Amino acid sequence: MHHKALSIYLNDHLAGATSGVELSRRIARAHHSSARAGEMQRVAEDIAQDRQTLLEVMDSLGITPRRYKIYGGWAAEKVARLKPNGRLVRRSGLSTLIELETLRLGIQGKHQLWRALMHVASESDHLDTSRLQGLMDRATNQMATMDSLHDAAARAVLSRGGG
Repeated sequence: MHHKALSIYLNDHLAGATSGVELSRRIARAHHSSARAGEMQRVAEDIAQDRQTLLEVMDSLGITPRRYKIYGGWAAEKVARLKPNGRLVRRSGLSTLIELETLRLGIQGKHQLWRALMHVASESDHLDTSRLQGLMDRATNQMATMDSLHDAAARAVLSRGGG
């Protein structure tokens, strides 16, 4: 196991996970009264738990979380809110589409993280491959939920009579 490379890699994912937690919670809040609010709330909770799991994995491997990367991930999500969306005051359906796409990409990256850690698990007694497989399965389910939510949003926003 290459400790320095692993430290950089996991801290980069921690920055992304921090951003993902913020984004998923914001999407869940913005759609709290929609028919699929429960699904988005569950995904947001899962993403927060996955971030906590990443911190636990880092601790078990003796890797220190880098605060500047955590703050960078948090700030990146806040700055992303400033993008033009075709409306001045209200949220746009286009914002929802882009946010769901962004979150989907983050979840896919997280899936790849758990997959990459399977290689580390072969060299370390600190990682459980069955737990990593469960995390990959959960990420796969999260991606399917994002795909479904995105399809519904795209129909509502981009089809005639939508957004």
